[in-house]
Amino acid sequence: MIWYILIIGILLPQSLAHPGFFTSIGKSYYLLIFFDLITILLLWAEKLDRLTSTATKDPEGFVGHPVNAFKLMKRLNTEWSELENLVLKDMSDGFISNLTIQRQYFPNDEDQVGAAKALLRLQDTYNLDTDTISKGNLPGVKHKSFLTAEDCFELGKVAYTEADYYHTELWMEQALRQLDEGEISTIDKVSVLDYLSYAVYQQGDLDKALVLTKKLLELDPEHQRANGNLKYFEYIMAKEKDVNKSASDDQSDQKTTPKKKGVAVDYLPERQKYEMLCRGEGIKMTPRRQKKLFCRYHDGNRNPKFILAPAKQEDEWDKPRIIRFHDIISDAEIEIVKDLAKPRLRRATISNPITGDLETVHYRISKSAWLSGYENPVVSRINMRIQDLTGLDVSTAEELQVANYGVGGQYEPHFDFARKDEPDAFKELGTGNRIATWLFYMSDVSAGGATVFPEVGASVWPKKGTAVFWYNLFASGEGDYSTRHAACPVLVGNKWGKYFIYSVKRIIGMTNRLPFLSYCCTLMCLIYTFPSLNFQEFTID
Repeated sequence: MIWYILIIGILLPQSLAHPGFFTSIGKSYYLLIFFDLITILLLWAEKLDRLTSTATKDPEGFVGHPVNAFKLMKRLNTEWSELENLVLKDMSDGFISNLTIQRQYFPNDEDQVGAAKALLRLQDTYNLDTDTISKGNLPGVKHKSFLTAEDCFELGKVAYTEADYYHTELWMEQALRQLDEGEISTIDKVSVLDYLSYAVYQQGDLDKALVLTKKLLELDPEHQRANGNLKYFEYIMAKEKDVNKSASDDQSDQKTTPKKKGVAVDYLPERQKYEMLCRGEGIKMTPRRQKKLFCRYHDGNRNPKFILAPAKQEDEWDKPRIIRFHDIISDAEIEIVKDLAKPRLRRATISNPITGDLETVHYRISKSAWLSGYENPVVSRINMRIQDLTGLDVSTAEELQVANYGVGGQYEPHFDFARKDEPDAFKELGTGNRIATWLFYMSDVSAGGATVFPEVGASVWPKKGTAVFWYNLFASGEGDYSTRHAACPVLVGNKWGKYFIYSVKRIIGMTNRLPFLSYCCTLMCLIYTFPSLNFQEFTID
């Protein structure tokens, strides 16, 4: 009903802008235009109203489905623009002003393209075929949705714009398949075949490109580009035939090897391993190694706060040692942290290893906010809880970083610590190197969203109310390269995480003592694991 109220609220003042309709039959023309406009807009509003009734009951669950998220971006960007064009027929200043005010809060082209790319990313990472995504048959979905032929066509166009002809072919074929099945759509087969034939040609399949072009010309014999492509394809094939004839007998039966179809080779050498881990296809520990993993109650080296109610601790991995703490943050604390973070969420950045400046990158898709202990007693209490359990002084830690991963949100394999060739990596943060990482999971994720370690084959899955902890540096101060990790794309759901990273403060003239500081921190952690060592206190002169 909200959409009906919005539209009537926008249009009603315009009916009052033309007083005196009863005094002249000539002005009745405006009434006809007005009511025709209302009829069209109410049809549009009725469609949105049905959607809204479902979405408002569970907003996070609704947009947690990647298909719903993409369609929402498309609806409030592309389709809203169509609505604007429709109502701009009424040039009343008040009406245009109301419409413009609403538009500024809606997604833009970048958001719509980002949602489309997220779907393509999920498709590759989780080995999903286009039909599965189009029908919304994803694991753990609450609000099932589907893609129309037009939606599939839009996804293909986004891939085409990025010169990603592999995904262009997949999604244009899906659009064509749905049209062949009789789906009524605003797009036609000619447009789909135009993109599809060229995408296939770009991947080296000349025979298929020729067949698709001929099929296009059967539907539209006057299509100028298709006629040109047909002549070009036939010319190339004739030329290849002549080359084969003139070749030696050994080569006469050979054809030009087409380009291998598939996802283009990219910058990430461990992508295959990374994506396998995201799908839960990681390396399985041997029974001998598994026997060394334990669950235990942890009292923080007899910390008074945990003697009567020790923390539940579980070994997730041995090398590097990854520990999970269960029931370590309450639902009430999670909601307070999320409420504090939501108004400040901004696109997440990384520290440029060369300049030290913070910048956004395509391989980190999330939003983050930073919270200080002095802002809220809950944040301060959480900080002290971590200090009590790890023995590390929170005064050398960065602020709490709250991260939210939406549709297709991810952070590809990276290190939390700075390597030797990155002396200014954390200049912008005003800290030294990162000793350890503490990661809270503040939501359950229906599918995807694991934290994976490609170097060792470990996968840690999100579980609300838990936290994982590991050291980034060895006792010598050298970085532990096995801690290279990644946040897998969220397939279905909405992932909230909170990072607490221990760093060494950069103090002029003290850099030669940093390795010793990290060594002490490591030993303090060992006290809790091996209390029989009976270390008492460590000081730095």
